[in-house]
Amino acid sequence: MTEPNFPRIQDTPLSLDALLTGSERDDCGALAVFAGTVRNHHEGKPVAHLVYTAHAALADKMIRGIEQEIAAKHGVPVCRVVHRIGALAIGESAILAVVRAPHRAEAFAALRAVVDAVKHRVPIWKEEFYTDGSSAFVTGCCIAEDAAQPHEDDAGHDHRHHDHGHQHA
Repeated sequence: MTEPNFPRIQDTPLSLDALLTGSERDDCGALAVFAGTVRNHHEGKPVAHLVYTAHAALADKMIRGIEQEIAAKHGVPVCRVVHRIGALAIGESAILAVVRAPHRAEAFAALRAVVDAVKHRVPIWKEEFYTDGSSAFVTGCCIAEDAAQPHEDDAGHDHRHHDHGHQHA
């Protein structure tokens, strides 16, 4: 897979069209897309906006490596992710991921794997700003070996609880 030359960490609104540019493949019948957007609540508290911070150079390098790892593991020729940093309003995209594959099964599997890997392994932190004027870094995933394997129930709910301050939309 030829690695596209665009930043994986961006401080401007994310573009699905830009992420898809040059990804077309005649051998792929499936395109899977994920967009993680900022929601207006977290654990019952109304959220006004978020701020994502990152070690941008390291995060960019790690995302590129994860893309290659997931593409090889799932046999998909296209696997791309971009993540936003800076202040984000409710409804804005924090992360976009696209996968192209010959069939839908590997496209869906690779898409979930790449989003989970970025969420759990890349040094990006989310601070929530609440409507009451308070703010907090979201406790969540850590950069640790066990973080790469989510513990989910049949409904897809993640039951891990860590206090290491890194999580995504």
